Amino acid sequence: MKKWIKSVLSVFVAGSLMAGGVALSGVFDKPEKAFAEEVQKNIVSVVGKGELSMKPDIVYLSIGVDTSASTAQEAQKTNGAKIQKLTVLLKNTWGISDKDIQTSEFFVQPNYTYNDKEGQQVKGYNAHHVLQVAYRDLNKVGSLLDAASEAGANNIGNARFAVEDTSAFEAQVIEKAMANADVKAGAIAKAAKRTLGQVLTVSQNDVGGGPILYEMNQAKYAAADSAGSTAVQPGEVKITTQLNVIYQLN
Repeated sequence: MKKWIKSVLSVFVAGSLMAGGVALSGVFDKPEKAFAEEVQKNIVSVVGKGELSMKPDIVYLSIGVDTSASTAQEAQKTNGAKIQKLTVLLKNTWGISDKDIQTSEFFVQPNYTYNDKEGQQVKGYNAHHVLQVAYRDLNKVGSLLDAASEAGANNIGNARFAVEDTSAFEAQVIEKAMANADVKAGAIAKAAKRTLGQVLTVSQNDVGGGPILYEMNQAKYAAADSAGSTAVQPGEVKITTQLNVIYQLN
């Protein structure tokens, strides 16, 4: 009997110590938690935006050929010959290297017609082949497009102007974004009758597939008129980035 009572008392004491330990732990945690919450209250978070405008140094051209024929084989063969002629022109006459000419779209598909009597019928086939061409002599873009059209290209898309290598401008655009964040955070601190403290965290917004983004200027291709060759204006492109910055408020 005494042995049983001793065991029960041991369990009771152990449970009391565990409960006391939890209670004491909670007591010691409270000041730390309160301090953490206080720190979070004394911050300001802003998004700084940086932007540079500059002249593009490359254009990406969409140049293709569409061919219709009674059979898929005939459509593909005829279209292939036109694309081959166009590719030779781009390489030999315009000095465009292999690495700057890439097939972006290709398919051969039936053309369907429908009427109540016959229902849906295949009426020939269409072959579609588009090349993406990178070109760096921006003064001759219009002439190049005219030459491609004369060589058989009948599917010419937008001319997309860009900056080929943005790495040289990354530091500049980041500095602009940080300066913009400083201005925003300073204005908020002043309005709240506080002073701006040190930077706590900085992260770069990579929305769009990369931290440094550029907006490509797009120009529609229009066929040349009697006045001369097609005029394509490159304009300017913008290189941008965003920084998420958290400051301490004093």
